[in-house]
Amino acid sequence: RTTMKSLRFISAEAFVSNAEFARKSLGAVAHDLFPLLFKASYLLEQGEVIHDLVENWPLFDFNMGKLLGATLDCQEDLSHRTCSVCLESCLTGLRDYVLNQSSPYMKKLKVVDLTGIKDVEVQFCKCKKTMGRWARTQLLSKVCSELLVYLQQAQCNPGTFEISINVLIDLFVTERNYELVVQALLKKCSCPLKICCVAFRSDNLTLQKFFYIIKLTDPSFLRKLEIVHNVHLEMEHLEILFNSIHFPLLMSLTLPARTFNVRRFTATDEQMLSNIGEKMGEMTQLTELNMSFSILTGRIQKLLSPLKTPLKMLDVSNCSLNHADMAYLANSFHANHLEALDLSGHDIPELYPSTFFKLLSHCSSVLRSLTLEDCNIQDTHVNMLILGLSPCQKLQEFKFIGNPLSSQALKHLFTFLCELPMLKNVEFPVPRDCYPIGITYPIDDASLCRFDHQKYERVAEELNLILLQANREDVKASTPLFGSYDAAVQETNNELGAYLIKSFKETLEKFTTSFNKMS
Repeated sequence: RTTMKSLRFISAEAFVSNAEFARKSLGAVAHDLFPLLFKASYLLEQGEVIHDLVENWPLFDFNMGKLLGATLDCQEDLSHRTCSVCLESCLTGLRDYVLNQSSPYMKKLKVVDLTGIKDVEVQFCKCKKTMGRWARTQLLSKVCSELLVYLQQAQCNPGTFEISINVLIDLFVTERNYELVVQALLKKCSCPLKICCVAFRSDNLTLQKFFYIIKLTDPSFLRKLEIVHNVHLEMEHLEILFNSIHFPLLMSLTLPARTFNVRRFTATDEQMLSNIGEKMGEMTQLTELNMSFSILTGRIQKLLSPLKTPLKMLDVSNCSLNHADMAYLANSFHANHLEALDLSGHDIPELYPSTFFKLLSHCSSVLRSLTLEDCNIQDTHVNMLILGLSPCQKLQEFKFIGNPLSSQALKHLFTFLCELPMLKNVEFPVPRDCYPIGITYPIDDASLCRFDHQKYERVAEELNLILLQANREDVKASTPLFGSYDAAVQETNNELGAYLIKSFKETLEKFTTSFNKMS
């Protein structure tokens, strides 16, 4: 991949390519060249040079997103390179910035922003070792703890204790790194590196630990909160969370599966749901909401109508929405602002075809991402779908895995998709005619891979040829059978797997005990 580089950048690459020479010469380098040398070092994975650049950083701020993003000197965006060598060198360099008393540069650094790093599936770094969000959380917490221990034990320059650097980071906490992160947050006041949590993801954590750590993060600065797998948060816990903690800057909220279940609602539960809606209404910055796999039949209006800011992203996949819910969404003030919408797991053609298309027409001018997986979209619905998608000229992503569509219908749909100018990513189902006759939808996990793989490959080639002939090589088309890539799940899947096995074992033991008592 060739990228435009200025002569300055090519010179910077030449300078840092000899690590020993570059490290010796840093004292003579002008302040304004440090960002240029940092990006060149990151591109070439020169860990030692990165460490020394950060250790001697002469500027007021260190923003990873800006430093690695496209610049006039180098148009390549490196912010999606989570190279382990480079990121570890950054964080250890930051620790040594605090400890280095002989640096020729005055210590001006006040803010380090690590939030611009993007975790992606395909990495281009040579070392092939990535450092994901969980590992970055772990390492920064470790660096802060080590720094405090060293400062307590060593004879340090009094000026060292006056250093105060806010480190902005997206924290990712699970059972495995919980203690380390808690210790770092508890000692934040006395540590020169102060962890400032901008986004928080909690996974595989008891409710008690979640409530404790979320208070330590200083929720008043939190922009994004994700409570996901194996955090057993139910509606009553969510009400306690919102009543006890204020999130004035929260823009994005993801709740775990089964937070709500209206099928077992009492009058008290109805009041609780209203209270939660009102509390969300107080979050004036909230524009992204993910409530997938909760049962919300007939209650969408109660939850969303108190919101004062229109939602830009809404995920209500597998939420058992009824016609009243869809009618509310289509007519609400959110409809004209939705940039990302996930309605997977609802039988759209059967339950509310006209209301869905009304919603689609209202958000068509801004919609960037649409997910309709397992929605029972069949060949007879394709023309109607094309009609509904035609105004969505800003659509970048369309996912419709798990729908019973034939090869022929997919080809027809792909011919249309070529006309959407902004489209970049399509996730399409295995054609129905690749499965054995009589297969029922939605397809269970056991039958998911039991299709004619050779026939599928032929169809996939034909679909890609349609894109190619329309000069749309920029569109990536794929069939991720078990869901899209999730960097966070990928990074912690061993811990998640161990937890699921433990849960299954405990359930089995309880069942056996109950059975023995009955016997």
